[in-house]
Amino acid sequence: MITSKAIEQFQTIHTPFYYYDMELLNQTLKTYTDLTKKYGYHAHYALKANAEPRIVETIKNYGLGADCVSGNEVALAIKAGFSPDKIVYAGVGKSDKEIKTALKAGIFSFNCESVPEIKVINDFAKGMGKVAKIALRINPDIDAHTHKYISTGLKENKFGISPWMFPAMKELLAECKNVELIGLHFHVGSQILDMSVFVTVCRRVLELQKWFTDNGMEIKNLNLGGGIGVDYADPAGHPIADFETYFKIINENLVVAPGQNVHFEPGRSIVGQCGHLITRVLYVKVGQRKKFAILDAGMNDLIRPALYQAHHAIENLTSTSKRQMRYDVVGPVCESSDMFGVNIKLPTTQRGDLIAIHTAGAYGQVMAMRYNQRDLAKAYYSDQLLG
Repeated sequence: MITSKAIEQFQTIHTPFYYYDMELLNQTLKTYTDLTKKYGYHAHYALKANAEPRIVETIKNYGLGADCVSGNEVALAIKAGFSPDKIVYAGVGKSDKEIKTALKAGIFSFNCESVPEIKVINDFAKGMGKVAKIALRINPDIDAHTHKYISTGLKENKFGISPWMFPAMKELLAECKNVELIGLHFHVGSQILDMSVFVTVCRRVLELQKWFTDNGMEIKNLNLGGGIGVDYADPAGHPIADFETYFKIINENLVVAPGQNVHFEPGRSIVGQCGHLITRVLYVKVGQRKKFAILDAGMNDLIRPALYQAHHAIENLTSTSKRQMRYDVVGPVCESSDMFGVNIKLPTTQRGDLIAIHTAGAYGQVMAMRYNQRDLAKAYYSDQLLG
């Protein structure tokens, strides 16, 4: 919820910019961590969702670890003060340099995505006189019922180790003396709203884990990844994801062995709703068939609509008109895909109006770029802006 006081402050700030509601972020983190403590679960924040220093610091202060997908994210997590024993590192294409960075840091676990990767990590660990702790990312072949670009758990996806690879992997692990298998890792997709998917995940995790225990391999940690979706259509109505239902499903469907730890990697569900892209209308262009509200923010600031055809709620913050009209809300970038919404109903809109594109806290500012040599949007925080 953006207050009238905040809107007054926005008028004095150069647009476009990102605005973060820190009160909502704290409420979200408290809700999440209260539940992880209740069930005895561990969480590692997915830095790829938003790596702004203030956001990362706030999350760290709630006791979460860090989920990293690059060597630079590992370095960022260390610099931000995350304890190495709370850092996990996933990604299908870890480079030699990145592996060495993580080994030097002494992270909790590499989430290994392929059999060859295990051998490479083992060889580097041997050369550095270390033993690398690894979890095996398993591809469970589960349809997450989400956008194809963020579905990661089907057998045709590039992520994880498929069950048919298990025998070769077991042989390799027996040969590799500088890696220690500490767990299994799963992540079937992002922005999952169908909670029944997580019931299926739990059942499949137990099925796949049995192969390892039957083959004499102890699994001390189960990492179920992330994936909980947020409400892009009605962010004000559902500002915090349904963590209660999610963890209840996990608790009721995942049989945890004595001494076994369960981990999660939330990202979007933590930061998605606290962020807004604030932009100004440059022109209203009236065509033969459409009206265009042309903003000073573009796909370089928020690429999700262009990349995923993603929907974001769009609000005119300053129009006082009671008349509703339909606009294609577009940016200034020289690409036809540079649009935030088609046929969007807004109060009569004019040059200078402030527009908020909601639920932009995840995969927004972190994916921004300088295409067309445009400036990067700055970040402003509610507790600093409003006092």
